[in-house]
Amino acid sequence: MAAPCRPSGGGLRRAPQDGRLEEINKEFLCDPKFSDEEDLEEKLAVFKEKYMEFDLNNQGEIDLMSVKRMMEKMGAPKTHLELKKMISEVTGGVSETISYQDFVNVMLGKRSAVLKLVMMFEGKASESNLRPSGPPPERDIASLP
Repeated sequence: MAAPCRPSGGGLRRAPQDGRLEEINKEFLCDPKFSDEEDLEEKLAVFKEKYMEFDLNNQGEIDLMSVKRMMEKMGAPKTHLELKKMISEVTGGVSETISYQDFVNVMLGKRSAVLKLVMMFEGKASESNLRPSGPPPERDIASLP
């Protein structure tokens, strides 16, 4: 007997999480602290998609292994100690996982957090993924440092 057809990407399992994150987005839209933020609704939609992409267990939290996967996907693997430091910076040392509220606060916040820089870098890396092909150009002794 064939297995029942399921949507790829855990669509049915992600529906409740999508609803929870959408509720949090509405709170940010109504928050007067973020009223001067340009294109807030579009930014929140992008943040939600990115967050859901790296919330591997659909629990509404990004844990150490999820951050590790994100960094490896970007080609910048980190040690566990570096990852723990990143998570501690985002959560203020309160938690070992990154909640969606923490994630959005960092992405919209004025302070320069490592995670914000990573997410911005990932966006730029996907836009300009042009690497020269072929062998490197020939060099002579004068061109060496």
